[in-house]
Amino acid sequence: MFKRIFPFTAIVGQERVKQALLLNAANPRIGGVLLRGEKGTAKSTMVRALAELLPEIDVVKNCPYSCDPNDPRQMCDDCRGNHGDYEVTKRKVKVVTLPLNATEDRVAGGIDFSLAIKQGIRAVYPGLLAEANRSILYVDEVNLLDDHIVDIILDAAASGWNKIEREGISFRHPASFVLIGTMNPEEGELRPQLLDRFGLCVEVTGVSEAEMRIELMLKREAFDSDPETFIANYRRKNDELARKIAVARRNLPRVIFPDYLRSFIAELCKESFVAGHRADLVLEQAARAHSVLEGRDTVSTDDIIAVSDFVLLHRRRDSAPPPPPQAHNHEDEKADSPDKTESQGERQQSKGNHGNQNNIEKSDSRPLPEQQSKGSSEETENLSGVEREEVVFEIGRPFSVKNISSSRDKIYRRGSGRRSRTRVFTKQGRYVKSSFLNLTGDIALDATLRAAAPYQKKRSRTPGLVITLRDTDIREKIREKKTGNFLLFVVDASGSMGARGRMVASKGAIMSLLLDAYQKRDKVAMISFRRQDAVLNLPPTSSVELAGKLLAEMPVGGRTPLSAGLVTAHREITKFLLRDPQARPIVLIITDGKTNVSLSEKKPVEEALDIAKKMCGDPRVTYVVVDTEEQGLVTFGLARQLAVV
Repeated sequence: MFKRIFPFTAIVGQERVKQALLLNAANPRIGGVLLRGEKGTAKSTMVRALAELLPEIDVVKNCPYSCDPNDPRQMCDDCRGNHGDYEVTKRKVKVVTLPLNATEDRVAGGIDFSLAIKQGIRAVYPGLLAEANRSILYVDEVNLLDDHIVDIILDAAASGWNKIEREGISFRHPASFVLIGTMNPEEGELRPQLLDRFGLCVEVTGVSEAEMRIELMLKREAFDSDPETFIANYRRKNDELARKIAVARRNLPRVIFPDYLRSFIAELCKESFVAGHRADLVLEQAARAHSVLEGRDTVSTDDIIAVSDFVLLHRRRDSAPPPPPQAHNHEDEKADSPDKTESQGERQQSKGNHGNQNNIEKSDSRPLPEQQSKGSSEETENLSGVEREEVVFEIGRPFSVKNISSSRDKIYRRGSGRRSRTRVFTKQGRYVKSSFLNLTGDIALDATLRAAAPYQKKRSRTPGLVITLRDTDIREKIREKKTGNFLLFVVDASGSMGARGRMVASKGAIMSLLLDAYQKRDKVAMISFRRQDAVLNLPPTSSVELAGKLLAEMPVGGRTPLSAGLVTAHREITKFLLRDPQARPIVLIITDGKTNVSLSEKKPVEEALDIAKKMCGDPRVTYVVVDTEEQGLVTFGLARQLAVV
């Protein structure tokens, strides 16, 4: 039968993507590839074209898991139990596509309805992981999958096995496949733990050169008008590439990897500040594949360099910047901690703020305000012209922020968005599991049949009915979807925030969070505190553009009334929760923690911590503290104290 698949060698451009796919084809131990980029860049076309290049494989005939007859260690429980009494056949490598709304049973496997109903036997029905064994598993928009589904897939990809434990059955089968995932970063990122599980990563962009775009259009038109002739024209090139892959697979076990190159890999990964050791292992496997594809039997430094960007792109972390004058070394800090991010931004922007920097820096080394007499002069307010004149700082460069979301719970909510997953009453959303509860009338047919199937032989049959159900068999679907959150920004606009470009970096961080809120369809509000009180600059709104405008115009100057900021934040959160009791707001407090104004007779720091303790009593609210204090010779760490309350 004629297959209408665009030839791999006819694809215009995308050389790096094609190379990453070929590396995995030559050495499946690399662990797959993640294709990050915009839509319409031939990602799925390349994956399906790759499968046509792969050689046929020997399989046990009629085995749903495509067990390898030449390796009993890689057989399912059934084939291993046959002790060699089976027929062997050949088949092509398949591309198994994972649907975005696939359930756990569909992915991992479950009970066979037919056998359960007809014979009352509990038997396994293979899932997509079984179908993908020794083939290609293609996961489009992997970042939109439920985390527990992604975990199942990645666990199987790492171990090469899938274990099914459902409705009283336990079964294990091989699940060795080339995992290829795609994602559009604009629609949300993958968790770092999941990102690291992909062996290689490639940034996919569209072809930009006009000549190549014209060539692409001409080839596509030729393929659509006469696919058989078009494919025939590229058959020779495709066959040559297929032979190259087959030879590479055959010669891969004989490739020599000199010991000194492992030191080179270790240094390369160390310099990239990668977490864990998976990068080292993948880099070795990828270098082996590159060497054998080039027709060489010994890996060289050039092979490692050629594949290093594929391996390190999604694992590389920025190195710790050098410490500023009279500051402690930052190397022991985590690269992604809030104060680390801010101090890095401060150094990038500090050159534009020399005019008033010296006097402000001196204020950072003064004693805490509560260590001085309460009636002392307005010291912080008069330290410099910056604080007295209320300077407006520019917004620093935005950057990619970590995912901030509320923890999952079992509460049903309404709404839309892209930040936090929640259960929903409606029949919209992703079907994730089933339940006995009668809440929505959304019957889970698969779970209901699974519950009823084992008892059919014992139940009296009703004429005309294939299966007899009882009330106790009925299961309902539990669905999840993403909703937006309410993000309340509580911004320290006191004079101390102007030191060393701190407010420039802070505004850059806030703008980054606002852009993230826009993508995830959150509501935002903003409170600033300075001098003696706090002000609600922006009530809850969906207009991130308005929030950005107010942020750009926010002045800096005066003392630090942190307590007033916390009280105002608590008041606004309470009002919001009264309107929407099921909401899960997120409060982001951006401050250096150097409070020196209290609302009572208590010392400012003591009062702020007491207020924070009272605020954190509501489990619906998530608090995030962004510590902007410079890690200098004198570091008070008050924002950190606030965060651990």
